[in-house]
Amino acid sequence: MNFPVSKHVDVVAVEVNLKRATLSEADEFKKTLQIQIESGFKKLIVDLNKCEFIDSTFLGAIVVTLKKVTALGGDLKLVGFQPAVQSMFELTRMYRIFEAFPNVDEAVSSYTEK
Repeated sequence: MNFPVSKHVDVVAVEVNLKRATLSEADEFKKTLQIQIESGFKKLIVDLNKCEFIDSTFLGAIVVTLKKVTALGGDLKLVGFQPAVQSMFELTRMYRIFEAFPNVDEAVSSYTEK
């Protein structure tokens, strides 16, 4: 499975279990996140620890999901940037939009601290 889901009380983490996250996986990824939102989860985490490359289409899928979940009063946080993924977020200035954490536990904790 490319996008395993783990639940932490009212927070859901979706792991991107791919070295390269590209156009061919973006639809499946969006559907996985959409299912979680439709199931009532508004606190999402996308775990990019295993991902060495992310293209603009996949990045777009993350942005679209962020817009959907914030419209419902939720949030989407990111975990684990490898160097090329970090560069993509800096290049597109998306690092300004997303909160990022070194691991899932810290991202989950950030939701409960508010």
